[in-house]
Amino acid sequence: MEIHASARRPAVARRTGYTIAAVIDGTLLYAVNAHPGWQAMPFLTPDTLRVLPLVNLSLIAGLIANTIFLAHDPRWMRSAGDLATTLISLTALAQILWVFPFAFDDPTVDWALIVRTEVIVAIALTAIAAVVHLVTLLRHAAQRP
Repeated sequence: MEIHASARRPAVARRTGYTIAAVIDGTLLYAVNAHPGWQAMPFLTPDTLRVLPLVNLSLIAGLIANTIFLAHDPRWMRSAGDLATTLISLTALAQILWVFPFAFDDPTVDWALIVRTEVIVAIALTAIAAVVHLVTLLRHAAQRP
């Protein structure tokens, strides 16, 4: 029995996805850093400045990766790009959890616990994604002639 690699989406669909992702990354990068940017969010504290460089790096990495994929997206390159961007995002999430630049005024809901839990879940899922991207990259490397 011969096992074939799973079919890829058509190039037009992949490029559309890369374009949408790049536009979202660029838009978020602008929204976070332009005036008033993150300062307009009442639940973010001045400690946000301590996590902003990694958040920006994560958005820039996604923007660059998706722009590159628009031009050239062999599976191994996509796996490498996905692994790199996922590891940067994981680092940013860990920094967000460590610094926790949030303050909530509503005493009726423990928003800090809710947000902390969501960040921990995001870290766990992102770590799983990193392992998946690494395994996929290693599989592609093993298949290359």
